[in-house]
Amino acid sequence: MHYDVVVVGGGPSGATAADDLARAGCRVALLDRAGRIKPCGGAIPPRLIADFAVPDDQLVAHITTARMISPTGRAVDIPIENGFVGMVDREHFDEFLRARAAASGAERLTGTFLRIERDCEGTHVVWRDKASGAERRSATRLVIGADGARSNVARAEVPGGDRIPYVIAYHEIIKAPPANDVYDPDRCDVIYDGRISPDFYGWVFPHGAHASVGMGTEVDGTDLKKATAELRAMSGLTECETIRREGAPIPLRPLDRWDNGRDVVLAGDAAGVVAPSSGEGIYYAMVGGRVAATAAQSALASGRARDLALARKLFMREHKTVFRILRQMQDAYYRSDERRERFVSLCHDIDVQRLTFEAYMNKKLVAARPLAHIRIGIKNLLHLSGLVRPGYT
Repeated sequence: MHYDVVVVGGGPSGATAADDLARAGCRVALLDRAGRIKPCGGAIPPRLIADFAVPDDQLVAHITTARMISPTGRAVDIPIENGFVGMVDREHFDEFLRARAAASGAERLTGTFLRIERDCEGTHVVWRDKASGAERRSATRLVIGADGARSNVARAEVPGGDRIPYVIAYHEIIKAPPANDVYDPDRCDVIYDGRISPDFYGWVFPHGAHASVGMGTEVDGTDLKKATAELRAMSGLTECETIRREGAPIPLRPLDRWDNGRDVVLAGDAAGVVAPSSGEGIYYAMVGGRVAATAAQSALASGRARDLALARKLFMREHKTVFRILRQMQDAYYRSDERRERFVSLCHDIDVQRLTFEAYMNKKLVAARPLAHIRIGIKNLLHLSGLVRPGYT
């Protein structure tokens, strides 16, 4: 078959792009390697659930509290008012999204992307069929590269695609213990401690019968498994059965360009759209898939390759400011345990809690409380200057 679009990569970004395109009547192929599960805490905000019609049966937990833990072990609990954060297990959630795309009309191809070839007949995605081992060629008008932080499509086709910065994330899915004084199945724990991660954070995220325990870092030489073992010991989870272990790069900055000006556009991790500071990726991956599909539809309809640039323009128009602020926060507070202690102390502030979670839940900066913004700015400056001591109640 000659496709309108071949989507390379079947994670949340690629599956979303394929679903949107198939619903729009395009001839779409979704090429994915079977069996890979990305390490991920699995948190999804209410806006994602609403915007992408995620059914409740995909949620393995409903989180009502976030606990921030400092290097000295002090904890700040932040209640999630007027809602919850949903949790998904990527093993099942990603397959749900791929199956939904197929139900909408996308053809699923199971195999490994090799390269893109062009000749007088047009563009061809060359891939290796998993079942037969044979090399296949799929003719297409456009390609969406949604094949992860170390995207082969990006490296080969898009300027700068081989130079994306990333942290390495590692987690272990464990059998969750019964609720106790340390573990709460309705609470996400975020650990800001240089012993766990010298430049990022660790986490304990409930997944119903299971839990995700992990960390991320950009520092070469960090022993990820040792750090996670220490985190499990700190959290009273050492004796819990380990179900599986996973590691992968997580990008921390959107690429300056997402298309090759011809027939390829990137989406999701391949385009670098993971939020700094938080490392949140699922929502931004799915938005990235949607804007890539929008750009592809525009290019198909107009015949103008320059329309592929619309993907980045649409994404950055809504999320550029949030990404910039989160990057500034990461650069300011993640550099030392003394700064991390101050960050967790700042999280105790009720203005910070409300504005942070309103922004997280709705994916936009909250401008309705100007006095709160001013108070937060002043407190932030005082903490960064060291003029106040970290304090907790």
